[in-house]
Amino acid sequence: MDGVLGASLPVFLGLTIFLFGGAAFLAGEALADSWRSPWQVLAYSLLMGIGDRFLVYALFGGELLSAWGFVVHAMVIGGIMLLAYRLTLAHRMVSQYPWLFERTGPFSWREKAGVHAGM
Repeated sequence: MDGVLGASLPVFLGLTIFLFGGAAFLAGEALADSWRSPWQVLAYSLLMGIGDRFLVYALFGGELLSAWGFVVHAMVIGGIMLLAYRLTLAHRMVSQYPWLFERTGPFSWREKAGVHAGM
């Protein structure tokens, strides 16, 4: 399991999921709240993946230059960040423009029927 995750399971759960996952969730919310492009999620998740790999190495004696470990950790961090981004963006669109949009799910919204009927 250490080879696939790039760290032991407790380190992966504690550091990557709990610590960096929480930070990624907050970063995803901040990106959506400031109307940033979803492509910035990729950039920030790569940066957080680098920080995660360094802390795995410095605190727990993991391999610093583990390419597979970096990819797995950065993808998990990016997935959490993208999840928070879409949740926040959907909430913001529906709450900020309630006369235009209605929620269709936790990650999506649609234009209300009859909004452009008078145009």
